[in-house]
Amino acid sequence: MFATRRFAATVPAKLGAQSALFHMTRPAFVKVGDAIPNVDLVEDSPGNKVNLSKELKGKGVIIGVPAAFSPACSSTHVPGYISHPNLKNAGNVFVVSVNDAFVMKAWGASLDPTGKSGIRFLADPAGTFTDALELGFDSTTIFGNQRSKRYALVIEDGKVKEAHVEPDNTGVNVSVAEKVLA
Repeated sequence: MFATRRFAATVPAKLGAQSALFHMTRPAFVKVGDAIPNVDLVEDSPGNKVNLSKELKGKGVIIGVPAAFSPACSSTHVPGYISHPNLKNAGNVFVVSVNDAFVMKAWGASLDPTGKSGIRFLADPAGTFTDALELGFDSTTIFGNQRSKRYALVIEDGKVKEAHVEPDNTGVNVSVAEKVLA
C-alpha cells in the first residue's frame, strides 16, 4: 500500500518489533517548497473526489492524522484547530486520514456538528496521498494497517510553506494549532 514500507527501520532484536514499528521510521520526506501531490482524496462518499493540488491555490492548511476517532486526534489535535481564534485567517483547512469517506464524514460531524469551523474532513482510503508525501508509517500493531504520521502542512500557492511533522509519528506537539496557526 505505501511505498514508504521500504524505509522500515532496522530493529535490534532486543527492542522488539512492535514498539519499533510504531515509533522508529525514517524522517518525513515532505519539505518546504514541495508541491501538493496531484492525488484524489474523498469527501463524504466514495464518488466525491477532492484534489488538494487544485483546491489549495491560495492559503491553506492540511492536517494529517493517524486515525479518525482515535483519542489524541479527537480530544486534542483536531479540536485545537476547530476552536483556534486564528483559524479564519488560515485559508482552506483540511483534515486527512487513512480512513474511508464514511468514517471521515461521521468524525467531522461529531467534532464540528454545525460545520462552522469550515474545516473539511477528507479520506485517503488507500493511503495514496499519504504515500505521495512520504508521511506514512507502519502502524499495524496499533491501527491494523499503514497510517499517516501526525502533521500539519501550511500551504501557500500550492506549495508547502511550513511542514510540522511529529517526530514520533503520533505525538501531539509540533503539529498543534497553537504552533501552526500562531
